[in-house]
Amino acid sequence: MTPEILQPGQLLARGVCRHLRDLDFTCLEEFSPERGKRLDVMALGPKGEFWIVECKSSRADFTADAKWSGYLEWSDRYFWAVDPEFPVDLLPQDTGLIIADSFGAEVVRMPDATPLASARRRALTFRFARCAALRMQALRDPMGLI
Repeated sequence: MTPEILQPGQLLARGVCRHLRDLDFTCLEEFSPERGKRLDVMALGPKGEFWIVECKSSRADFTADAKWSGYLEWSDRYFWAVDPEFPVDLLPQDTGLIIADSFGAEVVRMPDATPLASARRRALTFRFARCAALRMQALRDPMGLI
């Protein structure tokens, strides 16, 4: 079996997920809260809060992303994760900031909370749980989900 080659944004996501796990969050990478949206990292906290982390590996990666504002309605807090060399002045000040590499991360700016409506939180929790369970099942039986 050939090892998977991770892209720069995926390496950042790995470091972010490691850090968030230390904060007692569980993470799903490349999670879709609804059709047409794909989040780099969706994290579920110990009190049921949802954080979205979008990983940007370069200025070009950030400037090409016009859909991020549509993700705000799916989380209690929204973060950007970038490497230490990223020009952070490009990022909106009212969003969170995580500095990361492939091994870990640190939250350097905590955004204000914008709590989800309870109906959306319930639906999102259900979708998150189903996605996690399906991914676990696929690990045990890759051919069973085809």
